[in-house]
Amino acid sequence: MRRSVVKQVMGPAMWTGLWAFTLFIGTVTTESTVNRGTPKHNPIQQRHKRDWLWKFLFLEEEKSNPPHYVGKLKSTMASDQTKFVIKGDGANSIFHVSRQGDIYAIKKLDREVKSTYYLTAHLLDIATNKSVEAAEPFNIKIIDLNDNNPVFPPSYNGSVLERSAAGTHVLTVTATDADDPTTANGQVEYKLLNGNDVFEIDESGKITTKIDFLDRETESAYIVVVHAKDMPGMKTGGSATTTVTITVGDINDNMATFKKKIYKFDVKEDEKENFKIGTVETEDKDEQQNKDPVFTIVADSTTEPRFTNVFKIERNPRKDGVLTLKQKLDFESRKAYTFDVYVREDNLQKPPDDQGAYANTKAKVIINVLDVDEPPVFSKDAYTFTLREDAKVSTKIGGVLARDPDAAQNNIRYSIDDPKCPVKIDPKTGTMYTDRKLDRELIPLYIFYVTAEEATPKALKSYVNVSLVVLDFNDNAPELTNFQDLFACENDGPGTVIGTIGASDKDDHLQRFSFSLAKPSPNFSLISDGSSTANITVTHGGFGLDDRREYLMEIVLKDSGSPALSSTTTTTIRVCSCGRDRKDYYCKPAYAQAGVSTSALIAILLCILTILVIMILIVLRKWYQKDTLDTLGKSSREIHEQLVAYDEEGGGEMDTNGYDVAILTSARNEGRLHLVPALYAAVKRPLADRGHVAAMIEAKKDAADHDRDSSPYDTLHIYGYEGAGSFTSSLSSLEMSSFSDSSLDYDFLSDWGPCFQTLAELYRPDISEK
Repeated sequence: MRRSVVKQVMGPAMWTGLWAFTLFIGTVTTESTVNRGTPKHNPIQQRHKRDWLWKFLFLEEEKSNPPHYVGKLKSTMASDQTKFVIKGDGANSIFHVSRQGDIYAIKKLDREVKSTYYLTAHLLDIATNKSVEAAEPFNIKIIDLNDNNPVFPPSYNGSVLERSAAGTHVLTVTATDADDPTTANGQVEYKLLNGNDVFEIDESGKITTKIDFLDRETESAYIVVVHAKDMPGMKTGGSATTTVTITVGDINDNMATFKKKIYKFDVKEDEKENFKIGTVETEDKDEQQNKDPVFTIVADSTTEPRFTNVFKIERNPRKDGVLTLKQKLDFESRKAYTFDVYVREDNLQKPPDDQGAYANTKAKVIINVLDVDEPPVFSKDAYTFTLREDAKVSTKIGGVLARDPDAAQNNIRYSIDDPKCPVKIDPKTGTMYTDRKLDRELIPLYIFYVTAEEATPKALKSYVNVSLVVLDFNDNAPELTNFQDLFACENDGPGTVIGTIGASDKDDHLQRFSFSLAKPSPNFSLISDGSSTANITVTHGGFGLDDRREYLMEIVLKDSGSPALSSTTTTTIRVCSCGRDRKDYYCKPAYAQAGVSTSALIAILLCILTILVIMILIVLRKWYQKDTLDTLGKSSREIHEQLVAYDEEGGGEMDTNGYDVAILTSARNEGRLHLVPALYAAVKRPLADRGHVAAMIEAKKDAADHDRDSSPYDTLHIYGYEGAGSFTSSLSSLEMSSFSDSSLDYDFLSDWGPCFQTLAELYRPDISEK
């Protein structure tokens, strides 16, 4: 293969490098040709020699006034009948090739946008437009110019602790240059424009401390300027600067000291525990989070007692000392307290910066106790008493005691303000008594307050909590549980457990009970477990479902209290047809039992008595009605016309169209009045003419409808009206006084029917008198 070097017109500075680079490329090309020239299936076969005579082309960036010549493509097979064609990055848009292989750049190029263009060269036959030789790739490299300056971020911030050793890393700054980093155009060097006495920077931009005595309290921050320049070692080149703020971090290297040598405070004697007396202020140049003062209270002389039981000092968020009460003060016992307070710091960096301030690590504290008029003070914080629930009213419970803490020693009055409290108190002595009966099962514990009040115009008060525990007394009989819905199965044999009954007791004693039967049972027995349950078992068995009796068991239950109480409960046991495991069962209704309870017997007697009273009333009413009829039948002189009761709605119904009583005055048949037996049915037939009787009935009915005192049911009253227009003479003795009874003939009454038979008999002439 033939090799040649493509010579281009370049600057003098680039020629030596390009010559060496071309020789390297020629070597690589030769090796690649040898490696791919011989097929694997025929090791001794040699490929044809390479016809392309180029590989790399170069062009300087930022060249103005294009086009610019790049290089020439050469091939041994090129002729007047062939032409060169390129494809790839920027082909025909940035780079143009002539038929003879001359390549030109038709645009201004920027290496920072694209540093290498990858293209492919083709040699085509002009006539057929077919490839004369296989396509070959080549590159066009853009040569860098120093057309970019270093660039810093807007600012940098770093920090370092005070008293750090020399050489401590603070931060690293970095300036970027868009030029080729493999050349001096893209390489940057750094230097500090100020602060060189405290910090230094190396070639990579790393800033470190230069001294080991940084002091935040003297200088808390430094601002240094960093300069960056490309083309290291040369006077020319681009540059940039940035500002770096370096903060000096704080450590605990300053001693805390008191601001004053003496602190005075006044405290009222009635102030309670944890009351804040005041603040003992300190000075510390360190930052808040690094302060670590420790305060100690010490008596100012050996004769003083330890005040740590009365006062304590703790630091607040500002790291000052806060004095607090641990117990109440008493002006009558002590009027002032004097002690020393010391401050120290355990985590202090030594030696501290303020060594001369040690004289202010001790301060004297004076606390004056102020006298106040205090309320009564009880002898205890709380009182607790116990009493049995069977105690009688006015039984003594116990007493409370309060005193006036002041020098006056005023008298105390006691009271209980809770109206629900079952306790009363003696207002002078504080002795308490029961005010009513207690019941532990209702309220086992009473909690109330007793008020102690000074007998002075101010009437200062204080309160104390009193608890009264009610102790149990065995006053509740035990109760049987789970004794309902007991049944025995037809096939239950002797010893079968048909149920387990339990017991409970409201009293507070050992829940242990004894079970027994009040009457022996031939069919069942009761077996107790000795505690709180008992089993009911079958004694003989052989029950029949046809026998629908219910078996009764009277169970006596006795508790373990003192004195022991007992109760008797009757339980009913039915006989049922049961399924497997007694889970499914069917029970027939039981026959009525021979025994009757007292309540049922009383109900039965009341029913019988009610029935007897009703029967007596009915008999009396019948007797009265019969007596009335007999009187009417025998007394012929006092016969009046009577309208009988009827089945129709009356009294205010305004239903009078169905009745016409004119028939009583107009009925005549051939000169004699004939009434058919169905008289009342005939009355219901409507008649056109109404007589005086109809008018009378209408008037009476209207009066009854408007009478508020009348009976609320429908009835016909007895009216004393004789009627008018009758074809017979009046039967009244008043109108017949001029006639004798014997001269009247009443035989026609017998023709009126059975209803007038009695009337006819009354007026029939007496034969004996004749």
